[in-house]
Amino acid sequence: MLPVDLLLLKPMQPSVMEALAEHFTLHRADTAPDRQAFYAEIGPRIRAMATGAQAPVDAVLLGHLPNLEIVASFGVGYDTIDTAAAAARGIVVTNTPDVLSDEVADLALGLLLATLRQIPQADRYLRAGHWPSKPYPLTPTLRGRTVGILGLGRIGRAIATRLEGFGVAIAYHGRRRQAEVPYAYHASLLEMARAVDVLMVVAPGGPETDGLVGADVLEALGPQGILVNVARGSVVDEAALVAALAAGTILGAGLDVFAREPHVPAELTAMDHVVLLPHVGSGSVHTRAAMGRLVVENLTHWFAGRGPLTPVPETPVPVRSARA
Repeated sequence: MLPVDLLLLKPMQPSVMEALAEHFTLHRADTAPDRQAFYAEIGPRIRAMATGAQAPVDAVLLGHLPNLEIVASFGVGYDTIDTAAAAARGIVVTNTPDVLSDEVADLALGLLLATLRQIPQADRYLRAGHWPSKPYPLTPTLRGRTVGILGLGRIGRAIATRLEGFGVAIAYHGRRRQAEVPYAYHASLLEMARAVDVLMVVAPGGPETDGLVGADVLEALGPQGILVNVARGSVVDEAALVAALAAGTILGAGLDVFAREPHVPAELTAMDHVVLLPHVGSGSVHTRAAMGRLVVENLTHWFAGRGPLTPVPETPVPVRSARA
């Protein structure tokens, strides 16, 4: 394989950076003092790009890279990449599905239990020395609840499989009914919100789902309702959620994602009936290593002429894998 120039938009794990450096000539945008001069100099040489969710790839950036062939994204979500612009140029976009599904599903269940049983709050209570004075107050429970999953894809199914072990009723809403699953299907999100008291958000981000969980859905979820979001912050109307939590429209929320990461509204951090995590759904050593390997493998397979392993559907793979 001839040396290929690769644009790295943001740093990745050292093991990933080392693997990329073994196969490609790296050009780091994050260390460039003048991005415009940087792109003017190296842009025409770039044939590959590696990026992540917090480094957007838009049509303007793509315009600086006339010979770009492939964008390998670290993560399952790729809503920050303009796939329409990429497809129009014949640029393939890949992501890292499957290898993180179990990890995110595990975290989602942990976040649900932490929110319902107030695990972080109980920990703070003990550390503050309150236990000798009186026991921690009784908490809500998962018992007897119905859990609705918004987005029954790979991660949604993994969550549902885990929920089966808890003996709770499971429902889902998505673009279509999945005949092969035994869970109750709701054709509308509002209808499902009325029928459940836990809403697990696992839908992809992007224009189609922006603000999908709004004030009407939260009101339908009700005063005993719990919202858990491990998808994208954009799927939930954050202002409506803050208002619903403040007014007692819903009981609580467990959030791993936010609208303007890494910035979290002060109103949320001041609330004690929410559990907040810094987007760590896939954040284990094991899973991040697997995601990194898949980023590298998508790129090396492409330039070896074998095609990418996990292309996203919006950017069809050309008949001929890598350009000569």
